[in-house]
Amino acid sequence: RSSSPPSSFEANDKSTVRPCPPASPPATLSVSLKPYHPFGYILMLHFDSNLTHPVAYLTQPLFIALPKQMKRISEAEMGGKQAETSNPRDRGSSIWCLLVLVIGALVVTAAALTILKYLHFSKNNEAHPINKKYAGALELALQFFDVQKSGKLVDNRIPWRGDSGLQDGSEENLDLSKGMYDAGDAIKFGFPMAFTATVLSWSILEYGDQMNAVKQLGYAYNSLRWITDYLINSHPSENVLYFQVGDPGLDHKCWERPETMTERRPVTQVNTSFPGTEVAAETAAALASASLVFKENDPDYSSSLLTHARQLFTFADTYRASYSISIPQVQGFYNSTGYGDELLWAASWLYHATRDDSYLRYVTELNGQHFANMEITTWFSWDDKLAGTQVLLSRIIFFGAKDMPTVENLDLQMYRKTAELVMCGLLPDSPTATSRRTDGGLIWITEWNPLQHAVASAFLAVLYSDYMLTSQTETLYCSGNSYKPDDLRNFAISQVNRNLVAKETLCRMIDMCRAVNELSLNE
Repeated sequence: RSSSPPSSFEANDKSTVRPCPPASPPATLSVSLKPYHPFGYILMLHFDSNLTHPVAYLTQPLFIALPKQMKRISEAEMGGKQAETSNPRDRGSSIWCLLVLVIGALVVTAAALTILKYLHFSKNNEAHPINKKYAGALELALQFFDVQKSGKLVDNRIPWRGDSGLQDGSEENLDLSKGMYDAGDAIKFGFPMAFTATVLSWSILEYGDQMNAVKQLGYAYNSLRWITDYLINSHPSENVLYFQVGDPGLDHKCWERPETMTERRPVTQVNTSFPGTEVAAETAAALASASLVFKENDPDYSSSLLTHARQLFTFADTYRASYSISIPQVQGFYNSTGYGDELLWAASWLYHATRDDSYLRYVTELNGQHFANMEITTWFSWDDKLAGTQVLLSRIIFFGAKDMPTVENLDLQMYRKTAELVMCGLLPDSPTATSRRTDGGLIWITEWNPLQHAVASAFLAVLYSDYMLTSQTETLYCSGNSYKPDDLRNFAISQVNRNLVAKETLCRMIDMCRAVNELSLNE
């Protein structure tokens, strides 16, 4: 397989292509560590009964394509300089034929997962009611994953979704029926899907107890495994990874339900002849982080995830090339602007999953010097993982760097220093605060899919705030000014609240979608 072209985006054999079917219609806060967790420990937050500000956490928006944007944003650019964007051709090719439900989900949750961490504990440890607005946002966002599922759906809670994509991968004797569709289309893009799994795993590892408190943890586990099952099947041998199912050019011409699609579903791979470092490394990060999630409850599955993660990382690192160059057709969709950040991101997760010092040396020695861009701030996204890597590696400094060799410790300190620069750029009153905000204070970087950076920034800010609280680090210094963990938390709350104002809009869209599907099914 490795010697043959990876796929046919455009289906040249017209005899095998079927046409689209007809269109169918202020409080005391203390933090402690819960030991014996696969991540080493888990954050436990205890609020007194006077808490008036519910705290919600949002992960990076995941399932939406956006045009190529310059990946590296300097500290000066965070202060207000306009970032370069792609040319209009890239933007035009990224306009999806979205269903109204997906548009609504994008509006309210930036096509993402909302993570709720709002637990009241009084002195007698009696739980208090949870704010329904945030609990509802979490439930709604997790339902979006169910909406996007492909494959044989069992006990699916979305009544208007049915089985679809059951033959995906069959041309290569693979079962690629699971996974999730990208947006309102029926394409499975492995690059953003793997990133979805990585961030969802991180969310579960840090805030699983809080998700469980509102009875959503089981749904999060289910969605994560739906993706990781697909990713495992997409990796049939050490140096082959299938990263896409479907022909975007054909799919985006069809207004159809996944359950009734009839067009050909080609699969696309990266291999030694057509390498794709970023997609292989991101998949390695997804499987490594997920191995931590399933380590206690399903050790055999966790071990399998980790085996694939190690192999994929070796493949990504050994055959270095961007998949956007190896397979130029992807540039119109999820175009990558570099693979160095994915290598560091994957190695960081593999270190957390294995405690193998070779992965730590990977990020602190030569590769770190080449790819880390120390003291240069970036925006966390599906295309750029540097800010996430800096926060993730800061976790080691906060909690576990005492016995580390001096050189590695110093290099990790640089990751933490850069993470602090990112945090200082987010704080609105900081001397180095980015001016790239709306008048209301919402982080605003691009006009296309604008909520993604606000949501991602909120997620990293609350993580860093909790790391400070848990490690009893009281102060963050930004150009001589001092800030507390609560300042990061308040920034995150401000971003979350501005994102949730559209929740009622999504509810109306769901009602509309149900009505449309009922009409379609009755025809």
